[in-house]
Formats: sequence, structure tokens, C-alpha cells
Amino acid sequence: MRIVIATGGFKESLAAEEVAALIARGVHHAAPDASITALPLPDGGEGTARMLAAASGGRLVPHRATGPTGAPVDAHYAILGWPGPRTALVEMAAAAGLRLVPPDARDPGRTTTAGVGELIAHALDAGAARILVGCGDSGTSDGGAGALQALGARLLDGSGRELPRGGAALARLERIDASGLDPRLARVELVVACNPFNVLCGPAGVARVYGPQKGATPAQADALDRALCRWARILERDLGPIGIDLRGAPGTGASGGLGAGLAAVGGRLVPRFEVLLAHLDLDGPLAAADLVITAEGAIDRQTSRGKLPGEVARRAKRHARPVLALAAAIGPDARLVYGGIDAYACILPGPMPKTEAMARCAEILADGAERALRMVLLGTGLARAAGHRAPAPVSRARTPKGA
Repeated sequence: MRIVIATGGFKESLAAEEVAALIARGVHHAAPDASITALPLPDGGEGTARMLAAASGGRLVPHRATGPTGAPVDAHYAILGWPGPRTALVEMAAAAGLRLVPPDARDPGRTTTAGVGELIAHALDAGAARILVGCGDSGTSDGGAGALQALGARLLDGSGRELPRGGAALARLERIDASGLDPRLARVELVVACNPFNVLCGPAGVARVYGPQKGATPAQADALDRALCRWARILERDLGPIGIDLRGAPGTGASGGLGAGLAAVGGRLVPRFEVLLAHLDLDGPLAAADLVITAEGAIDRQTSRGKLPGEVARRAKRHARPVLALAAAIGPDARLVYGGIDAYACILPGPMPKTEAMARCAEILADGAERALRMVLLGTGLARAAGHRAPAPVSRARTPKGA
């Protein structure tokens, strides 16, 4: 049996390489003779810069930047080694990821993407002619306002005073002074690798969909949505023409609206897997697999909407390969993944607090992968036996004479 494990990481817990290795361990316990190919994949979030630097023969560039709460963090970006113009990969999560926001400080109205703008500026200083921004695992919802502030834009209230950082302050925005914006942005190719299903505003907007995951109450999420809609309207007025509707165009809501902010200064919003997987050989191993295993922290209605397991399944189906997804949680409308993903399984051995599950994540993932594969092997074994078993003769009752 040839098994391909194609997966990203588990947010705030395990890197993609760790997830793939742990699943491989469990698979090996269940099927020692299987041929296993582990493919940790970048999804724009944590680990993307590291993985693409290694895959391209490039290097990581460390840089101290402003973190999402305003305190400095040790961040990084990658200079990629692929042919073509000098390309930097800025992983927004390295400077503004959710893991950098302590649980007791999670307020998406106050967190900032300033560090992302600082990484972009440092990449420009390093001579990058092309900058890819990977969106994912964000701890912010400021519409990219902090990034633009770090790149020289001034956000002003009705009295001409500069706004503090954070998405909530955008409710008081009256004018954007772009005269100090870094002029190199007009000359660099800026590509934002984003989830096209994420939009900035409205019922499906980033504040209402992802705000609660980042600590927002329903009332805060509604207020933040209004502030982001105001941000989009003033961006279009003061920095236009932009060419897209910043409130509802695909990808504008990526990473708490960072997509919208970067689109306003010339960034091109591109579906993330078109960019991040372009130079990686994924389709070859998928075509040769008997079974494809992928994984995510949760399988729910969002999985098939631009998430990595959905992309793995879409590519596997080009080659008619079966796909099994493993997850720590099975969320609302998980059944919507059927059609791409053939089956999913929860790795948890039983109900437990999230803190315990995260602390034991490595053990739970390996054991859960083994249990799931043993079920697959049981099913295939029964199917094989049934296919080779001769049909049982039909018993016919004889009617006694004279009846």
C-alpha cells in the first residue's frame, strides 16, 4: 500500500513537519509494510517561510519586529532561492500570528499588523524585487492598517490626530495621508497569497467569522465589522483607484483584512495555493498513491473553502485517489467536505479539555492516525474477502407431499 501524507500544521500546537511525521508513525504501526511519503505543506500560516526557504534553497532572515500586541517579537521572512527576480516571502504569522497573542490579551480590536509592514520594509531594504505575503494563522483584525502605518501612511481622525493601532480605532478614521508611504511599493511586485473565500465586510466578513476565534464578543465583532467597512471606504477614496471592491472582493478579508490593506497599495490578491504550491511536486506523489491522508485542527464548514485539506482533496480527485482527513475536532456541517474528502476521523480518544488535548497533541495524533488506518485496513480486508467469496447457495424449503 502506497500512502501519501499531505498536511499542514495544527495552529498553536504542531508544525506541518511534526504533523506529517506523527501521522507517519501511527500509519507505520498499523501497516509496517506500507510505503509512506510524508509531504508537509505550507498554507501561508506558521512555518511557511521556513518550508519554502528550505524547498527553494533559500534562507531565513531574522528581524525584530512589532508584535500583534505592540511588544517586540523575534520574527523572520525568507529570501527564496528559485530562479527569477529576487523574491522575499513574508509570513504574516511570524509577526502578527495568533500564537503571539497571550490568551488573556486576545482582543482583535486592539492587535496590529505593524510588524508585517516592518518585515515588508526590511525585505525592500534587502533588495527584493518581488514580495510574497503569506496569509494565515493571524491574531489580528485591523484590515492591514498597522502594516500601512509601518510603511509610512498616516491615519487621521477628525481633528487631524493620528489614530492608535488596532481595528477598533478605525471607527474614528476620517482621512488617510499617504504622502509618506514608502515609494518602493510602487516599484515592487507585491503578491498576497490569500484564501479567496475570506472577504472583509458583511455577514461573511472577517470580523464576524473569525473575530470570535481571536477573542471578540458578538458585540465587538459587529463594531469591528463597521470599523473595517469604514476603513475600506476611506481607502478607496484616499488611495484609489484600486480596481476592486475592498469590502467584498475575494481575499480582502485574509488575515484579519490584511488582504484589503495591501491591495490598496498595489498588492495583487492571489489564491494562496496557486502561489505556495507552484514549485512543489504534490501532484506526482498523489497520482501514485493508494490512499491520501491529510489533517487539520478542525474539520468543519470552512474546510472546503480554501483550507489545505480541501486543496489536497481537490488535487487527489484529479487522479481518483481516496482521501482520509484526521482532525482534533469535528465541527458544524463537517459533512460538506464529502465529495472531495471521502472520510474523516476524530483523533481524540474521548472528550477532554482543549488545554489537555493541545498538551498531549503529539501522542493523540499518532494514536489517532493508527486507529483510523486500522479501520481502513479492516474495511478493505472485508471488501477483498467479500469479493473473493463464492455466493452462498440459496436454501429452498421442500413442500411435504399432501400439504
